Amino acid sequence: MKFSAPKKPHFSLKLKPSAGTYANDPRWSNEDIDPVPVAARVWGTGSFASYWVSDMLAPPLWSTISTTMSLGFTAREVIPITFAGFFLCGFVVSLTGRIAATYHVPFPVIVRSSFGMWGCIPMIFLRSTVALMWTAISVVQAGGFLENMISAIWPRFQTWNHLPMSANITSSGILSVVLYWGIQTYVSMLPIKKLRYFFMFKAFLVTPAWFALFLWAVIVTKGGGPLVHGPTTIDPKVGRPWSALQALNVIIGLFSSLAVNMPDFARFSKSHKASMSQALLLPVIGTLGALGPIFVTSAYKEIWGKYQWFLPAVIGSFHSRPLKFFAGFAMLIATLGNQIGAGSFPFGNDLSGIFPQYINIRRAAVIMSIFCLISCPWDIIANAAALLSFLSGYSCFMGPLAGVMCSDYYLVRKCKLDVKELYNPYGLYRYNGGWNWRAYVAFFIPVSALVPGLAYSIAPLQVKVNSGILHLYAFSWLFGILCAALIYYVLCVYISPPVDSFIDEAVYPPKTVEEEQERLRSLGRSASLGSKTDLDTPSDEKEADFV
Repeated sequence: MKFSAPKKPHFSLKLKPSAGTYANDPRWSNEDIDPVPVAARVWGTGSFASYWVSDMLAPPLWSTISTTMSLGFTAREVIPITFAGFFLCGFVVSLTGRIAATYHVPFPVIVRSSFGMWGCIPMIFLRSTVALMWTAISVVQAGGFLENMISAIWPRFQTWNHLPMSANITSSGILSVVLYWGIQTYVSMLPIKKLRYFFMFKAFLVTPAWFALFLWAVIVTKGGGPLVHGPTTIDPKVGRPWSALQALNVIIGLFSSLAVNMPDFARFSKSHKASMSQALLLPVIGTLGALGPIFVTSAYKEIWGKYQWFLPAVIGSFHSRPLKFFAGFAMLIATLGNQIGAGSFPFGNDLSGIFPQYINIRRAAVIMSIFCLISCPWDIIANAAALLSFLSGYSCFMGPLAGVMCSDYYLVRKCKLDVKELYNPYGLYRYNGGWNWRAYVAFFIPVSALVPGLAYSIAPLQVKVNSGILHLYAFSWLFGILCAALIYYVLCVYISPPVDSFIDEAVYPPKTVEEEQERLRSLGRSASLGSKTDLDTPSDEKEADFV
């Protein structure tokens, strides 16, 4: 029986993006979260290398290393700890990235297979909230780099201010933030095809600038400085082993979201093998990049007599105006690339995954940009130390989430998914009313053990916990991911196997252009992707696609 397409309303706000080709319900699919077309699968090892240079050689790495050094370590201890942390994180990133590189779908779709079609939404909200807050905060830091550039041309700009101290920002600072906000809004709305070239541009620009700062610092300090050759100052009450674990968790913590962010980019891989290169790329690039903040801060101590880890302040102290301008420009581009890769693009995928009928990645970028201004992030940085502690400690949530995803795909399902069923709310991954209770049990058991430690880090004067809780929190990511993976495996294999969601053979998206065109023709569409929306396809044809 054929049904005619519904008539279009006379008046429309045009809120709907082009519907996808994989769902019989527009609430579950659009072009941004559907499997990547064959022609767009162009990311190889070089693309991932440029991505990691873009993501790692940026101010967040500077902040992470500063936190690690504040525990009392010198470069002799921090470098191996940094490599170990990024190696562990890179291994998990490769595992989650391979899922996306095999089925060419983003995180909001992959997580449906483990948490359920409706159960995945809280997990997506969790990731999107952190991305939103970090992006807002990075706008202020990037505005500082733009202020460095403008003051290098007009020195009086740095002292221009008509705002009171209570504003927590100067007139020059807020103008710089607004100018940068316009730049990041435009770049955030670029399609991923163009973002790939932006990451390459950033890699070629930032790498020499980062190396130049490192080389300058080596020359100034004559090969090191107190942070390299000085003695360790570890708190004897804590001890070296626990301090090392805490430092390892700091390294992993800030970049723990990459384990669930990477599928958004890895889905553009030429093959699943390209994504596996990240297991080595991340620790090598991250460790080499860590040398910059260590040596530059030592040089700052040699010249100005104190340690300064806030990068815009370091660049602002340079006497050479050309150096201040070009260093500020390079770090602005570095921040922009990091913000897109770790904030804007994942947030866009998240909102597109939650509200695919109404929001695509471009519209999500607009929402994020509006939030970055109305939230007054300069007030957040000035007053919300507790919020920043939470954002630094959210690895206690990201670890269990990644653990459930990896355990579900590699151990329980043996790498077998049905890509079409990931868009079917009544299909294999419905579980109990759309929720997989096993995933939530595996997620909340380690989280409940780690939340007291997180609460103490946010409000140490109000929260009292014993030393065992603090020691557990010192390696929260490792504990969370291993504990969640093990619990989920035991529940799904030995206690309550979700047999209705198991399949004998994996169902992949089209692997060639010919298969893709044939699939579209079977749906009654032209061979050209995107020429006809899912809402124009008769209901019985869409239903037949799942048979």
